[in-house]
Amino acid sequence: MVWIYTAILGGYALLWFLARKEEGRDPFYKMAAYLVRGRERAPRAMAGKRRGWKKDQLRRGLEGKLRTLNPAVSVTVQTREYYLAGYRIVLIVLFAGAVVCLAAWWSAHSSTRLLDGNLIHRNGYGGDDISIELAARIEGEEEEELFRYIVEAQKYTPGEAEDLYRAASETLSGMILGQNGSLEDVRYDLDLVTGIEGYPFDISWDSSSYALVNTDGTVNNEELTEGTVVMLTAHFRYEGQTWDQQIPVQVNPAVYTRRELLRRRIEELLHMQDESTGSEEELRLPDSVETAPITWREVVQDGSGYVMLLAVLAAGLLYWASGKELDRKLEQRRRELLLDYPEIVNKLALYMGAGMTIRNAFVKMGEDYKRRQKERRRYVYEEILIACNELHSGRSEGEVYDRFGRRCQVPVYIKLSTLLSQNIRKGSNDLLAMLRQEADSAFAERKNQARKLGEEAGTKLLLPMMMMLCIVMVIIMIPACFSFMAG
Repeated sequence: MVWIYTAILGGYALLWFLARKEEGRDPFYKMAAYLVRGRERAPRAMAGKRRGWKKDQLRRGLEGKLRTLNPAVSVTVQTREYYLAGYRIVLIVLFAGAVVCLAAWWSAHSSTRLLDGNLIHRNGYGGDDISIELAARIEGEEEEELFRYIVEAQKYTPGEAEDLYRAASETLSGMILGQNGSLEDVRYDLDLVTGIEGYPFDISWDSSSYALVNTDGTVNNEELTEGTVVMLTAHFRYEGQTWDQQIPVQVNPAVYTRRELLRRRIEELLHMQDESTGSEEELRLPDSVETAPITWREVVQDGSGYVMLLAVLAAGLLYWASGKELDRKLEQRRRELLLDYPEIVNKLALYMGAGMTIRNAFVKMGEDYKRRQKERRRYVYEEILIACNELHSGRSEGEVYDRFGRRCQVPVYIKLSTLLSQNIRKGSNDLLAMLRQEADSAFAERKNQARKLGEEAGTKLLLPMMMMLCIVMVIIMIPACFSFMAG
């Protein structure tokens, strides 16, 4: 896997070198700009060749969405910025994933314990045991045998352990006093330790009178009428050595298959080798089993591949989400156009009732919007400004109103544009009455839309309300349960 991560980072280095002259605010933006420029060159290079209809359909769909959301800006510029933002996010996520994966791989492989094929370095005296996963390949066998083995820390020799026991036994009596001044005047609980810092022993306790002094050091002297001597016995144990009685047990062998016998034999050899080299700094793994050579390999838990997979999925998800964001903005635009429709129809009816022509009414609405444009951008008024610019550029009114309806892409605006363009072409004395009727129906539709939005808002609030109800129930029930248990 490390070669994959290195190749990815090498690809980034090459891409950065190629994109170094691109304009941009950061390296990822420059690399994205280089990729987008290459994407723009590809259609020109394939001129005259047949392109996939699906790609053309997706490209036209994206351009249509961008043109609808922001008709005042060139669709080529919008498409470039859209791909720049998407590519930049993907490049950042994949780069971060490759760096994290490479660091995870290095961390996993730099802490290996297996040296020279069959040597494991132990921790020093008093250190922690090492849990290591090993894979043994036996000559003549197709599959490796996996072992999770505990390599114990470096051990003391029996003579060294004996000397340590003598030193530890001299300090033990002073360590178990607890709050008592001396062992000749015990009135409080004792501190029967199970180990002494700096010594490798496990200590267990026996008491000649558990009614007075328990093995956890509790002293029960509430009903005691006179002083009583209790004999405490400490049992020191270390690696099979003990200063106490040993109890043997008999374990009969089970029936094993050939593979299980080989595995059991390897485990026995590991245990024997571990015991025989317990005082040495290194554990030498067995070289063979039943004359068959063994090749050892440490199994490294390398989870960097999963991180890389998550990075790729995250990059794809973010790129997909950027496309969904366009759909969300289009739906938001559609709703805004529907909400503004009654206002537009009412203004047209008002201005035409005051004696204005349709053209002057459009120009008046556009000029009013320009004066308050800084307050908030409204999609329908942006379309009206475009219509006004087309009127000033010499387009016929009927064509301008048709284009206005098609750009809005909402049925009610298409209906309105058809009504206006037909009036221009054929002429009609009932246009004002029809606009007023349309304004009344539009306001009624807006009321229904507002009611629908209110119902949707109430539905969205249902989940938070349920969560708040659960929290309130927990706050009430927990003190009640504790009070019941205490009673």
